[in-house]
Amino acid sequence: MQEPFKAIVISRDEDKVQSVDINEIGMDDLMDGDVVVEVEATTVNYKDGLAITGKAPVVRRWPMVPGVDCAGTVVESTHDAFKAGDHVILNGWGVGETHTGAYARYARLSGDWLIKRPEGISAHDAMAIGTAGYTSMLCVMALQRYGLKPDDGPIVVTGANGGVGSVAISILSKLGYEVIASTGRPEEADFLKSLGANEIIDRNELSEPGRPLGKERWAGGIDSVGSTTLANVLAMTRYGGGVAACGLAQGMDLPATVMPFILRGVALLGVDSVMAPKHLREEAWGRLASDLDFDKLHTLSKTIAFDDIIPTAKALIDGKIRGRVVVDMGG
Repeated sequence: MQEPFKAIVISRDEDKVQSVDINEIGMDDLMDGDVVVEVEATTVNYKDGLAITGKAPVVRRWPMVPGVDCAGTVVESTHDAFKAGDHVILNGWGVGETHTGAYARYARLSGDWLIKRPEGISAHDAMAIGTAGYTSMLCVMALQRYGLKPDDGPIVVTGANGGVGSVAISILSKLGYEVIASTGRPEEADFLKSLGANEIIDRNELSEPGRPLGKERWAGGIDSVGSTTLANVLAMTRYGGGVAACGLAQGMDLPATVMPFILRGVALLGVDSVMAPKHLREEAWGRLASDLDFDKLHTLSKTIAFDDIIPTAKALIDGKIRGRVVVDMGG
């Protein structure tokens, strides 16, 4: 670990102009932590795309190694829960934003942020799931805790071609739910149906301003889009239904009224993956090991090399990537 290794580094000059480069760094360039992980695989999430392109103020410390997810092997640890050789997963906790992240050969992290990788999930598959898939599972768990069952009616999934949406469709389908997939890419209908979607609707049905209350179309929803889309999903949710909200691809506003809540008893269930407590993380990853169809996971993910991260992040923000992207860190 004394030799320099490649990393993606985001920097900012005196005029606050951002630049992104592949540099060689050393262990002294990593931030503090009680566990050192050799990164075997990582992924490119929407948040990673925002960080690399600078489209949103994701990075809050410079210079920064981005990358919010990793799967790898512990090589050094002074944390009581981990020892060298343990296989671990990291999702969130500000890594890649305020703490040097996964787009490097090694990551130095707090052991409190890590969980042990469940049996039966490889490093590659863990990153095919990534924060997006793990968030999907948290959303499904939120709907189930609220009491929504397959017999209650369909679940709408917005942003269906994205990482959260595509994994959510696969999980819901395996659990027996009817799934309505909302997408801006109707040419991907066959792909979404192969994941388990029963019906495809155009996102334009939800992305434009609608009525405070619409026709009751679904029992619940998983929304990664926010803004007007989430407002319309709520307005069309059946009496007593619930919607798990986890993203803001369209915007962080919510131009809705209280009518779905006070006239239909609809619940808005907020889902956070970044700071979720360890017991929820372990439950979600345990559920993923059993409730996700890994054959479908392989069809909705593709693998790239480290040098492809930057152009892939830009393509993701431009809406040109479907499903999940795994980065093979080369052994």
